[in-house]
Amino acid sequence: MSSIFHNPSIFFNPTRTHGCKLHVLTMVSMPSKTHGTITSPGCSDERTARIRVVNFLDKIKAIPFKDTNGILSLMEKDASNWTLSAFNGLLMALLTADEADLAMELFSNASGFGLSPNGWTFSIIIRCLCKKNDLDEAQRVLHHMMENGYNPNVITFTILIDSLCKRGKLGYAFRVLELMGGIGCKPNVQTYNCLLKGLCYIGKVEQAHEMLMNMEKESLKPDIYSYTAIMDGFCKVGRSDEAMGLLNQALVMGLQPNVVIFNTLFTGYNKEGRPQHGFKVLKLMKDKNCSPDSISYSTLMSGLLKWGKTRAALKVYKEMMGIGFEVEGKMLSSLLRGLCMKSWEEKDLVQDAYQMFDKMRKRGSIVDHSSYGFMIRTLCMVRKMEEAVYHLKEMIGMGYIPRTITFNNVIQGLSIEGKIHEALVVLVTMYENGKIPSRTSYDMLVKEFNRQGLLLGACNVYGAALKQGVVPHRIPLRLNSHSY
Repeated sequence: MSSIFHNPSIFFNPTRTHGCKLHVLTMVSMPSKTHGTITSPGCSDERTARIRVVNFLDKIKAIPFKDTNGILSLMEKDASNWTLSAFNGLLMALLTADEADLAMELFSNASGFGLSPNGWTFSIIIRCLCKKNDLDEAQRVLHHMMENGYNPNVITFTILIDSLCKRGKLGYAFRVLELMGGIGCKPNVQTYNCLLKGLCYIGKVEQAHEMLMNMEKESLKPDIYSYTAIMDGFCKVGRSDEAMGLLNQALVMGLQPNVVIFNTLFTGYNKEGRPQHGFKVLKLMKDKNCSPDSISYSTLMSGLLKWGKTRAALKVYKEMMGIGFEVEGKMLSSLLRGLCMKSWEEKDLVQDAYQMFDKMRKRGSIVDHSSYGFMIRTLCMVRKMEEAVYHLKEMIGMGYIPRTITFNNVIQGLSIEGKIHEALVVLVTMYENGKIPSRTSYDMLVKEFNRQGLLLGACNVYGAALKQGVVPHRIPLRLNSHSY
């Protein structure tokens, strides 16, 4: 971005112009210099101060101002009737409407309206530049403003410091803080909060913690956001217990924690592999009348699932359902897979897994390929073969191609129950869906045909395997003369 100082006439107080309608604000030519003195253009000089109507007015008309009529009425006035206060009001309205570019365009033509910016004008422009992420220019405007006798207020300083901190420019932020002290502008809690977050953002948590302690010594009482910033910093570097200590300190001071501060702790404990500490956080939230939101529960559940605490995650899920919170689809899939795997050893969880699976299907959630596979395997392990076969067909009907291991789970379950015909149908289904049965697929069928004394069936399966280039370990046995 070119510096606004490329149009230096905006910093001087030109003679007011007359008879020029203020419809639009883009100058055709730059102000001229004479003997080192900057001469402001006048509306009577068409060569140097012509205002183009273009589409600027249409742009502003399209902006959803709270007081659109008042603003447009103001723009219709002659330049001689404009006041700096009204000009600043329009600048602020554009900034509030998130139209920083238009505000800058208006500002760049201030001199053409016979207006000289004051401290409030410069403060608004600093905010515009911060919004546009042009922080170098914002700092130049700040210095120019102060050099010309205009002292920014604490809000303007804080906005610039916050923008610098968010981009990791802490050195510049602290220089601005020094400028504040130089003119006797005392930083407030919000100023320090920006610095605290900035320090934690670049990993300087100890320095941020020291600043927090100094705030208390200087009789500047930190607010809950001050503590939130440091707690977040501690949690990100694996020091969640210290973050909890800060929370307790904030409670002693009578501060009311919000849901964000608690969610920070959930994330911290998850990162450290101690998600179950989240239950203590959850209890503390309720004790302090801070209602957990869906993010609180989801973060806790995510950590529990990540670290294999499936039963605990199921407990959180049921509590969420009782409250009326919806669980995100991917989270449900993760919980379902966790329940399925856990149920292979702890059979009492099978019912929970199947209920969740059924609920996902009925409420229109997309049950992914992996979830189907886990559920079918679980059903096979508890010998619920009718359901397993049904969901295998359903899975295929949805366009999923089951993995070979899923087909094998069903073949094995059917074979164990002696349902060799149904098992053979599953083998054929594999062929039909472009899957080449594995050696294990054929072995299970040959074994069951042999067990039932069906030599011809065993031979047919064995021959089919050889035709596919697969040599089964199991071979047909002449146990009796029964045929398939």
